[in-house]
Amino acid sequence: MSKKRGLSLEEKREQMLQIFYESQDFYLLKELEKLGPKKGVISQSVKDVVQSLVDDDLVLKDKIGTSVYFWSLPSCAGNQYCRLQIKYFRNQDKMHLGVLLLRNTYNKLESDLSNSKKRYVELVEHRDNLKRGREDSEERESALEELKAVELHHKKLKEELAAYADSDPAAVEAMKDAIDVAHSAANRWTDNIFTLQQWCSTTFPQAKEQLEHMYREVGITEDFEYLQ
Repeated sequence: MSKKRGLSLEEKREQMLQIFYESQDFYLLKELEKLGPKKGVISQSVKDVVQSLVDDDLVLKDKIGTSVYFWSLPSCAGNQYCRLQIKYFRNQDKMHLGVLLLRNTYNKLESDLSNSKKRYVELVEHRDNLKRGREDSEERESALEELKAVELHHKKLKEELAAYADSDPAAVEAMKDAIDVAHSAANRWTDNIFTLQQWCSTTFPQAKEQLEHMYREVGITEDFEYLQ
């Protein structure tokens, strides 16, 4: 399968212009670098592509405070009048662009406020729906008291059940299994000890007394035997 071809410079310019035309918004460079990849323009190329659009008067670039903003409108594409208008704005006091930015921000805030009001109404309606059937009444109070009593009784039964856990058939059976395992392990180690004693006696027959003394010190006495 052939490798996917990347966008040419002109295609990148067209894609970046679409970002401006679709939103008709103002952007910082870092915002454009995040939006570029969604249009197929890698973030590392965005700065150069946008600058080429600025150089061709297709995008307006201006500084407000310490931030540099970029913007453009669909009507500016290939429109000589719009290009002259952009140059005019560049020669005006930066308050012009500031007013546009404020107007845009105001519209966004208005939209957010409208959505928040709508969401508030939905939440109030949802709250009222949840309250239905839960109004304070003697019947509700009685039901809550009964529920509380049942929960306390359930808790008490669980505590009593925990106290009898040692008598639980499953727990007893598990203890028996554990005892069988421990019994087998003890006899296996006893057999290992007897094997070691036999090896020591055969290998060091002249050290019989010293070996017997060592056995007694570690607890291996004459009554040491397998578990029955």
